[in-house]
Amino acid sequence: MFAETVLLYPALLALLALGAGLLVERASAVQLPPALLPMLGASALLALSQLSTYVSAIAPATPYVLAAAGCAGLVLGRKTLRAHAQAAWRERAWWMAALPLSCYALALAPVLVSGRATFSSYLALADSAVHMAGADYLVHHGQSYAHLDLRNSYGAMINAYYNSSYPSGADTLFGGSALLLRVPLIWAFQPFCAFMLAAASGPAWLLARACGLKRPYAAAAALCATLAALVYGYELVGSIKEIVGLGMILALGGLVAVHARWLRGSVRGAIPFALVVAAGISALGIGFAPWALAAAAVPAALLVADVRARRQSPGRGFAVLLAACAAAIVAALPTWLDFRGSVRVAETIAASSNPGNLPRPLHWEQVFGVWLHGTYKQLPSGAARPLSYALIALALGAGALGVFALLRGGRRALAAWLLLMPLVLLALDIYGTTWVDAKGLTITSPVLVLSSWAGIGALAAGVLRPRALRALAPLLALALLAGTLASDAAQYHTSNLAPTARYEELRSLNSRFAHRGPALFTDFDEYALYELRDLDVGGPDFVFAPPALAASADGHGRPVELQRAPPQALFAYRLIITRIDPSAPPPPAAYALLWQGRYYRVWGRRPGAAGALARTVPGGVGARSCAREQALARLASARRRRLLATSAPELVRIGLQRERRPRGWGRQRDGFVMARPGRLTASFAVRRSGSWDLWLQGQFMARVAVALDGRALASVEGQLGGNSLVPDTVGPLAVRLRSGVHRLSVARGGLRLAPGDGGAAVLDGAFLTPAGAPARRLLELAPPFAAGALCTARYAWIALA
Repeated sequence: MFAETVLLYPALLALLALGAGLLVERASAVQLPPALLPMLGASALLALSQLSTYVSAIAPATPYVLAAAGCAGLVLGRKTLRAHAQAAWRERAWWMAALPLSCYALALAPVLVSGRATFSSYLALADSAVHMAGADYLVHHGQSYAHLDLRNSYGAMINAYYNSSYPSGADTLFGGSALLLRVPLIWAFQPFCAFMLAAASGPAWLLARACGLKRPYAAAAALCATLAALVYGYELVGSIKEIVGLGMILALGGLVAVHARWLRGSVRGAIPFALVVAAGISALGIGFAPWALAAAAVPAALLVADVRARRQSPGRGFAVLLAACAAAIVAALPTWLDFRGSVRVAETIAASSNPGNLPRPLHWEQVFGVWLHGTYKQLPSGAARPLSYALIALALGAGALGVFALLRGGRRALAAWLLLMPLVLLALDIYGTTWVDAKGLTITSPVLVLSSWAGIGALAAGVLRPRALRALAPLLALALLAGTLASDAAQYHTSNLAPTARYEELRSLNSRFAHRGPALFTDFDEYALYELRDLDVGGPDFVFAPPALAASADGHGRPVELQRAPPQALFAYRLIITRIDPSAPPPPAAYALLWQGRYYRVWGRRPGAAGALARTVPGGVGARSCAREQALARLASARRRRLLATSAPELVRIGLQRERRPRGWGRQRDGFVMARPGRLTASFAVRRSGSWDLWLQGQFMARVAVALDGRALASVEGQLGGNSLVPDTVGPLAVRLRSGVHRLSVARGGLRLAPGDGGAAVLDGAFLTPAGAPARRLLELAPPFAAGALCTARYAWIALA
């Protein structure tokens, strides 16, 4: 699966994009630079996927439509492709293929170095779960939503997003291309984002060359633009729309840079520009329009100037404009047909005060591509802060010099585009919110980075006097390149990778129990909306929680307590899927254990079983705390019924909170944030000798060493739950213990180069259970009932069946 998703899938997507780009070039009757073809092809494939999924009947054929377009372009454009290859060989430019490959490898570095299928947006932004589920749904069902079960989380989420004019261009391109190989979308997601950045390096290279940079400088500029710190951070958290959108902005800039080829050639020459505009609007919605209009203003002004200078006739100018409008309308037809809805979505997003995953607004200076910190959401600390701002100041000065040099050198079209893009950002910042401003900074960042490198090109060309300043060009280039790569390395170090084995187990459950739902999912992990898409899954702690089960959780991301759910509402679910966690109460007696894996248990409603008439959780000793048990006992006696109960498991809690935490470790609720290397040791006692299971609770992306009585037991890493606010239970680790006192040691080691080694490391708790304890032990309690015994006995719950 790893090789399929990180090698085979992007290779296939590259071929399809190249073929579609050749098809666009053929349709426009203009020879375009090869560096533009992959992004033009991606734009064409995106437009095709939008059209095919708009008609539900042909939506499942979307992968084959994309394949047909790519293959047709490769066949029809084989001569052009051969000519491009020969020209590259003659000019010794074949090595430039290393640019997109390097960009792809660096963008996907956390996944590639981990050596397993995973993605890096875990615990950062759950929106990627929406895009995975949406991409799968749209390719299989298109724009048909009538059959969705809106009472459960999956149906409510799909309906709320995609049945309300939410921009889906990136999703349909992603789903249509990945499902051609039938690879799981959850593992193809990060390679797709990395591929789109790699494709964007082509237009970035073209723009760098247009700014006067020589090839080595241009390659470095393109790498820095497509892997700018803010862009890299957004790619790591899976912001698929923004990653696709910034590639479209760079493609528009590349077309502006070579405007003489298409604006004064064939009447159809404007088709590529219009196609990229349409693709950007399909991917980002109407919110892409300001950048598209600003970019279009440059060739429009050039066209008007040509008509005034009589280099073109008014009729031909009108024909070019008409061809561009027609192409833009057809390519983004689903968006235009629902224009009011698209505007409404854009207005809602722009007016929302919800900052998403941003605790505070981003800083405008982050747009220059350097940010020496493990996350773009915080200011750099220590020596990294002045160093970051020194590099930003250099980038700002170089950018001003670059635009000045372009204007002085007569490259006014390119200079105008470089100036208009940040002006759009400044204009939107007046009305934007924290979330919208952050998106704007991200998709505009590559433009500002290229402006800085234009300044390096000006220095290298000797624009400033004395000419001795030319020696500053390589030094400045090295500083900006090193700053960008160091910024990316810091974020690579703190990335959180999704737990592969657990999601593979969820995927197997979806296949094993497909269409046997609805299923209640008690673990907070919104990626289950994609992984369990065939089970009509509902999560009481999800954003889109089933209303009937709202009482079983205290809100979004809070623990699910099945004993609090209304019995009849709970009984509507055929399946209940729970994490293997001995500290959590099991499902009611009406559900039998159907399957158990390493991470999950699946419980099924017994045929003919009835829901509990009443249920309670023992609350301790005392008249007030026993009131519910006494009432249940009286009810059972009056109706001459038995009580059913499940005994609580034997837990030996290890008192970590009583221990002194190592230096540099912080506190988070009742746990420890293992921010630095250190060791925590705690004592505990067991009453009997035998085999036990040790369970840890917390988030363990970084490697944590576990030892018992001074002997190494195991290393835990890459074990993360879906919610950083609720402890995740990890285990079991099998141990043999004698009765008496023992010492548990948990340690975080020093710096490693593994991805995520600086990621989440939170220790919330630890406990032991007897080895081989059953998932649930049901007991029948016959009258007469002693209410005191019901209160003091170790029952997880008691129910009147």
